[in-house]
Amino acid sequence: MTNTISPAAGALKVYNTATHSIIPFEPLREGHVGMYVCGATVQSSPHVGHLRAAVAFDIIRRWFMKLGYEVTFVRNVTDIDDKILDKSATAGQQWWQRAYIYEREFTHAYELLGVLAPTYEPRATGHVPEMVELIQRLIARGHAYVVQNPDGTPSGNVYFSVPSWPQYGELTHQETGTLSASDATSTTESAAPSVDKAGADKYNPVDAADLSEDKHSPRDFALWKAPKDTDPLSARWDTPFGPGRPGWHIECSAMSHKYLGDEFDIHGGGLDLRFPHHENEVAQSHAAGWGFAQVWMHSAWVTQKGEKMSKSLGNGLSLENVLEGYTPWMVRFALGSVQYRSMLEWGDQTLDEAKAAYERITGFLERASAALSQAGRALPEADASADELPEQFVKAMNEDFNIPGALGSIFSTVREGNSSLASADLDEVAHALRSVRSMLDVLGLDPLNAQWSGASGRIDTEESSADHAALDALVRAQLDARAAARASKDFAQADAIRDALNAAGITIEDGPHGSTWTLTRS
Repeated sequence: MTNTISPAAGALKVYNTATHSIIPFEPLREGHVGMYVCGATVQSSPHVGHLRAAVAFDIIRRWFMKLGYEVTFVRNVTDIDDKILDKSATAGQQWWQRAYIYEREFTHAYELLGVLAPTYEPRATGHVPEMVELIQRLIARGHAYVVQNPDGTPSGNVYFSVPSWPQYGELTHQETGTLSASDATSTTESAAPSVDKAGADKYNPVDAADLSEDKHSPRDFALWKAPKDTDPLSARWDTPFGPGRPGWHIECSAMSHKYLGDEFDIHGGGLDLRFPHHENEVAQSHAAGWGFAQVWMHSAWVTQKGEKMSKSLGNGLSLENVLEGYTPWMVRFALGSVQYRSMLEWGDQTLDEAKAAYERITGFLERASAALSQAGRALPEADASADELPEQFVKAMNEDFNIPGALGSIFSTVREGNSSLASADLDEVAHALRSVRSMLDVLGLDPLNAQWSGASGRIDTEESSADHAALDALVRAQLDARAAARASKDFAQADAIRDALNAAGITIEDGPHGSTWTLTRS
């Protein structure tokens, strides 16, 4: 099936971290976008810092889809590393048991926040043969070496030779590479760097294996690691260069190549992965002879008082805790309310603003739906194409996913829809309802979508239409009685009817064309 690409797609511009510039987006293959986004290291429960990146790239993916592109979206799972092994041993778990428990937690969190499932979600442990093949390719091309034991046998440690690849640093424009043990403790970066700032990252320390004195150069980094004495036998794979397990960086190069080929359109991830993880990915993939990612996109951090959220800093907020006071829709709105490259300051104000937005949006959707239903008209779907959406919204999304501008267009259309409701122009009400739903759908926030139905604080749609019709008949009878009382100037009776409805959780709004009702939101 050939997708119809929107003319608006020709105006899409994205920020490429590698060039530090906004560039026109041009897919490698007409009508198709290949995206690889670094997923979770499943060592423990997700917090909103992790989920911000997931929501950000979900919105980016949805806009490509709205423009008519077929999107192949790959998000990996790192299910083995030092932290998983150490934490599982401390907890008395099998390492694979712990990884699976937290992988499921991440999946549940993604689903709860309406993040679309990836096209492929490869686990690192399921792609060891591809990693071994890539390492052998790098060795054969002179860009990697095996550390030998004193007896001449392979030790299991394999390193990428940074000096063998003069282009090292092409992503972050630095030549630091992996630091030596003596330098690693002295280099830090500010708590909230911009994507244009280079330097070591105190939140993303180098792999312990990278501090080995066996390296030929201090800048070299691990591709394959010999097992530690404490590593269980189940966490070791036999290879031509000795037993061991993968280095962190080799995983994504091998998995992106398997599912997206020698080159693909976009590689994404959190800002804290830019160096050394993504820099090392670029080096080993290009050194292998692959074109790799054409555009690099990095989402900024969630911060609290300017400090990046991190388990190591003890300020991580779990999704479970956040949901004690807010619905998943509100949390998603808060996480996606700023442009993906902007820092998101997290706090009660951010969530309260999301709650206010929810009430404003759903208030219009409910009133518009009720007005159309009462007139016997079908409710419009969120099916407007990119070319049918408001110009302001399309322009904002095409400017490197300018979410504040897109939200401004949504609320502007809500205001127009409310004006149409006041004048009883049902054609314009239907048009506004379709536009608002379609724009919200791009952001994964259409409250009338089945994703959000049936949970506390969410709008129910078709499943509750019979209930709504029955309630509407009862309330309508009370409104008619109230209108009759007001016409006969029996204002005490009219007020009593209004107060009784308010006490039952029903808000009455009087307009020039009669009264409407909505359920009061807590």
